[in-house]
Parts: sequence; C-alpha cells; structure tokens
Amino acid sequence: MSDLRSMANAIRALAMDAVETANSGHPGMPMGMADAATILFRNHLKFDPKRPDWPDRDRFVLSAGHGSMLIYALLHLTGYERPTIADIKAFRQMGSPCAGHPENFELAGVETTTGPLGQGLATAVGMAIAERHLNAGFGDDLVDHRTWVIAGDGCLMEGISQEAIGLAGHLKLGRLNVIWDDNRISIDGPTALSTSEDMAGRFTAAGWHVVACDGHDFNAIDAALAAAAADPRPSLIACRTTIGFGAPKKAGTSGSHGSPLGADEIAGARAALGWTAGPFEIPADIAAAWQEIGARGTAPREAWEARLAASPHAADFADRLSGAMPAAATAALDAHIAALIAAPQKIATRKASELALAAVNPAWPALLGGSADLTGSNNTRTKDQSPLTAADYAGRYVYYGIREFGMAAAMNGMALHGGVVPYGGTFLVFSDYMRNAIRMSALQHARVVYVLTHDSIGLGEDGPTHQPVEHLLSLRAIPNLAVYRPCDTVETAEAWALALADQTRPSVLALSRQNLPQLRLTADENLTARGGYRLRAAVAARRVVFLATGSEVEIAVAAAATLETAGIGCDVVSMPCWEAFDAQPAAYRADILPGDALIVSVEAGVTLGWQRYTGNDGLNFGVDSFGASAPIEALYQHFGLTAAHIAEAVQARLAA
Repeated sequence: MSDLRSMANAIRALAMDAVETANSGHPGMPMGMADAATILFRNHLKFDPKRPDWPDRDRFVLSAGHGSMLIYALLHLTGYERPTIADIKAFRQMGSPCAGHPENFELAGVETTTGPLGQGLATAVGMAIAERHLNAGFGDDLVDHRTWVIAGDGCLMEGISQEAIGLAGHLKLGRLNVIWDDNRISIDGPTALSTSEDMAGRFTAAGWHVVACDGHDFNAIDAALAAAAADPRPSLIACRTTIGFGAPKKAGTSGSHGSPLGADEIAGARAALGWTAGPFEIPADIAAAWQEIGARGTAPREAWEARLAASPHAADFADRLSGAMPAAATAALDAHIAALIAAPQKIATRKASELALAAVNPAWPALLGGSADLTGSNNTRTKDQSPLTAADYAGRYVYYGIREFGMAAAMNGMALHGGVVPYGGTFLVFSDYMRNAIRMSALQHARVVYVLTHDSIGLGEDGPTHQPVEHLLSLRAIPNLAVYRPCDTVETAEAWALALADQTRPSVLALSRQNLPQLRLTADENLTARGGYRLRAAVAARRVVFLATGSEVEIAVAAAATLETAGIGCDVVSMPCWEAFDAQPAAYRADILPGDALIVSVEAGVTLGWQRYTGNDGLNFGVDSFGASAPIEALYQHFGLTAAHIAEAVQARLAA
C-alpha cells in the first residue's frame, strides 16, 4: 500500500492543478488539511461511494467551503461516480459539478452547500441533532453515525459559530466532531491582525471536549480523532496546520489562501513533496490505495441493510426517510379545515397556525418544531410535543434560545440529513438575523418551514424596531422560497399543507399578532395553492380589483363593500403567495388581473414590488417608512390603511 504522505500529496496535487487551470480558487486550505483529511477518510469516516445516500453513513461537512478542492479530490480518489478527472479539470467552469464552493445538488457526497463561513458548522449541528433524534426512535441497529466537520479560522470567527457551539454543547451532541484547521491565516494575513481569543477556551466553556494535535503528524491526528470519537461530549480537534503545505514560498502565508500558486511555485511544491506525476495524474499505486479506502464501506453498509431488512421498524424507517407527507397528516389537515368551515373562528393567524400544527403533529412523527425563545408568541409548540433535550433526544421540540441564525442553519442540517421535517419560529423582523441561512435553505432545496409571526405594524406598541416593513419584499426576492401570508384560519391551514408537502423548497409563513376574521367559508380546493384567487367577486360592473394579503384582506373587503354601495364593482383577490401566483397559467393570471380594471394593492409593508401586478397606473397602499409605537388602531389610521381612506382614494382616481 502507498504511504500516507503520498496519498495526502495526491490531494495537494489535484488542488494545485485545478486552481491553476481555472486561474481561480483556494489551494492553500486543501494543501494544509490534506494530511488530516487522509486520516479521517482512511481510519474514521463511515461511508460507501457506491451508496452515497446510505442513511447510516457518517456526514462529512466541509464548513470551510472555499477549500472545495479538498472534498472534490477526496470524492474522486475514494471512488465516487463523480467528480471525474474531467470534472476536476473543469473546476469552477460552467457546467462542471466542481463549483467554486461545494453544492449539495451537484455532487453526491457533498452533504451541504457551504461557502458562507460558519454555516457549515451550524448546519452540522442540525445533522447531529437529527441523528440523535432518529436514534432515540429506531435504535443503534439502524441509526448510529457521526457528523465530522472541517472548519477554518473564519468559520470560528463568524458569530453563528458561537450560536452553534452553544447549542451543541447544551444538547451534549457527542457524535459531532469538528476538526479545526488552525493555520492562523486569513485573506488579510495572520489572524493575529484581528483576533486573540482563546478558541479552545471558548469551546471548553460551551461544554465541548477539546484536543489538539500537529496537523501534519499522521499518528497524532489519528490519536486525536480517536479521542474525539470516544468522548461523550461534542469535540473540537485543534489541528495545527500550515496553509499551502509544500509550497516553497507561499506556505504559511495568505498568498496561498485565495489565488493560484503560479507555475513556478507549483513546480517548487512538486519538488518539495516528491510528486513527479504530471498535472491531474495520480500514480496507479496511490490511486489503488485510495480506492481501497472507498471500498471498505461496502461491508458495513451491507451489514446495515441486512439489519434493516430484519427489523420490525423497516417500513416505518423507510417512510421517515422518504420525506413524503403521510396520508394521515394530509387527512388531519383536511379534517381541520372542514371543522373551520363548520365553525369559523376569529383568531390571529399565529394562533391559527398552532391549531393547524395541533392537527398535523400527532399524525406525522417526522415533524420537529422549535422557536428562538418565542414559543409563547410564535405558537409553535403543541400539546403532544415534549422538549428535545440531552436527556431525551426523542422529544419533538427544540428550545433554540436566542439563536435565530443558528436555529435556521441547524434546521437546514436536519432537513438535509433526512428523516426530520423541521420548523422553527421567531418574529418576522428577526428574519434579518437568519436571512443568509434562509437563502441557503432555498439554494439547497431544503424543506424548512419558517414560522415568522408579528408580521406587520399590527404588532402595535413595540414600535419600529419590531415592526417589519421591508421584510416581506426582501424574502420574496429570494429565489425558490415560498412566502405565505395568509389572511385567516383556512388560508393558514392551507399554507401549512403546501409547505409540508413541498420537498423542493423552504417556506415562510408570515403570521399576524392580531385577531382576524375568517373570510373563507368554503374549501372545495386549496385556493392558497393558486397564490392569488378571487375571494369576493364584484356585484356591480367591475371597475376595481383589490389585491391584499394577510391582515389587510379584511380591509380590502370592507373598502370594496363601501365602493359597491356607490355602484363601483370590486373584486377582492386574496394573494397569500406571490411565488405560487406567478406559477399559474397565463390565462388564469389574466382572469384575476384584467386589463380593464384599476388594480389596487393593500399590504402593511413597503409598496415596492406590487407594481408588477398593479402596473404603474394602479394604486398601492402600504407602509413606505418605518413604523411607530402606538396601538394598532392608531397605526392603521396613521398610515392610511383603513377601508374609508382607501375607498375615498379609489373613487378619486376613478373620477380623475
């Protein structure tokens, strides 16, 4: 068998060659971490390239995603179908799965898309939570794996890392092991320019086990990883490395961090490493040694499959991993909606959300809820849910504490792990704290449901710091994110049904603090799925179409009623989801938004964006400034969001 250094040098060579060919990328980190990664994959990581979706595989997360050539080299060398050498030669080029940063939808073996530093680590916390939760339900025979992370100095500087390590330490996630690439270099230069904190002390204080090693001593690395795996606490392995290891002039400097080494430096590195193979060439003995490592996973994977086949829980386990919404859950929501039609309720949509969850949670064990310290306000916990704690991982509710960003990233990890469908709550205004993680949900096609309450100036006296104004538009701007703002109990239940059934994207439910009347009194179909639909049709000849969402739909209904008394026919369209409406056939959209009517939007947020539906000749009522601290009635009066004001303005426009 080839020696370990030569195996690690294969990673270094591929990283140097790919970055040089692309004239773009980060060679230093893969070169520095090649030794640690070799030991991890050879001696500790449980995986099978032939079955990259094996449910009981270890999860490997490259949180320092800029060093993407590390994972691309590892996947190729250990025998994954892709990336091929041709893929690696096309590193960072259009059409290559070897993107600048690892993307989970491009390559099997990439567990999560990384690049925004710190989020990989926080996502891994969610994976570790999912593993313990499923283990509590199905036992060691079916669920018994670890989550391994490689994180850099930048990952640990980002604030989300503190949220993540605090939660992991509190939950005693001993199957989580973070290998810190302690190279003490960032883009600007030595990390001493910007930080002097005791990193080991930080983790120790959060309840982690910490072990240090020389990141270029194979025996020391192996011992450190073994110690981490044996400890019941989550572990930090501080791996002291040299960035750009082997480069004669740029090793240990920021010069190897984010740009190609250059032909001369690569030639010098090849000489220093004793690497004589040409660009993108792996000697046969080294390739065989790596392939043998990949082949080791077949036997444990087949043994696991045999255990699954013999398990009385096999069918339940397969159902959990499929991610499909159970028929019982769909039936529970249908029955709940039918009950609402039979007995309408005037309640806040956050309370309507709780009622929908109370119906669906008992019917779907995969649902795992939580809140960032706002459980009583978000109404996210139902009576059947017990807390998930270090003493009871079977619980189905996570108390995340005041860690919005960490919560969102952890939910991404749960969704990507599989077997868990996460939802979590906070105030809509605090979506700013976790925006990048929501964006990563959308990019990764992760089914995460964000329950964002107190969705407008309607929250009242807490004032402009807590009143979301631009947030709905901001979230709607994220591709592949469904943003629902329901107007009543029925639309809220319908939004939950859509969000939970959709395995291709995350969803936001923007929910009111204030009570709202139930406007939907029939439910022959899920009209929220249309995105926008005619809630009230004009009685007189139609001249106006109101578009409204959430708490403003009742205002539009009242304004329309006033105009009808003056002989002005008005349609009222409830538009809970722009994204769904935009996906409707053109003929349907044209019927809802006729060209011969004045189109009027009403929403307690910025009016920017509504012009795509109203046109420049339409009217837009909203809040184009920060809010104010006052009772709700005074706020709606102040900002002109009343039926009387809107009806008067519409009449004036029609008369002009």
